Amino acid sequence: MKPLTADIHFYTAMLDQKPVAVFIGDELVGCGRIEEITENSIKVGGARYLRQSCTFKFAD
Repeated sequence: MKPLTADIHFYTAMLDQKPVAVFIGDELVGCGRIEEITENSIKVGGARYLRQSCTFKFAD
């Protein structure tokens, strides 16, 4: 899975409706499409995840 590391990756994934997986460490904690992007968090599949605490990766 390719990680999302820059803001452009998050916005592209949101616009293209690509599914992303959310990890804390090695544990998968969420999956879905990006619904909202803020400076501190990303909303994926109805849940909000802190950008500092999580790793976001393309699910395909």
